[in-house]
Amino acid sequence: MDGRCGWAGPEQIYIDYHDTEWGVPQRDGRALWELLCLEGFQAGLSWITILKRREGFRDAFQGFDPDVIAEWGPTEVARLMQDPRIIRHRGKVEAMIGNARAYQVIEAAQGFAAWVWDHVGGVPLQNRFDSLSALPAQTDISNQLSKNLKRAGFKFCGPTIAYAFMQAAGLVNDHLTGCPRHAQVAGLR
Repeated sequence: MDGRCGWAGPEQIYIDYHDTEWGVPQRDGRALWELLCLEGFQAGLSWITILKRREGFRDAFQGFDPDVIAEWGPTEVARLMQDPRIIRHRGKVEAMIGNARAYQVIEAAQGFAAWVWDHVGGVPLQNRFDSLSALPAQTDISNQLSKNLKRAGFKFCGPTIAYAFMQAAGLVNDHLTGCPRHAQVAGLR
């Protein structure tokens, strides 16, 4: 795809992610939770590192089933700290367990997807940036989402992580205007 966003890089896994997933509005609560978890694990690393380990994460974390993960404790943390398929960061692993419990509360109250999408009024924001340098690292909305996630008990969800999550999950269309995906994703709701 000529003109794709420059961050996609030359590796096929990155190109496929850009061309088929990134920025597509995601309305499934569990899929949103998985994206948020992966963004938390990505903190301090490159996204390609997470993409290459995504299947390992899915296997190690039982398909990102929050009802399973919420029941985990020290035994599972110790097991995960030995698993080379994931990022073995104790704080992030322990946060994921707490985040599963926070997810359950929001899911039971109003549904995690509805709660997340309320931050953008239920409709993807359509940005029009023509260069990577113009993309913000965070916005007022990502700051508010981050604060709300933290109030709900989530960890590893600062404003920059929250914005990356919003981009990945299609709450905001940050494909560059010269990228063919910008127009394609703009037509999705």
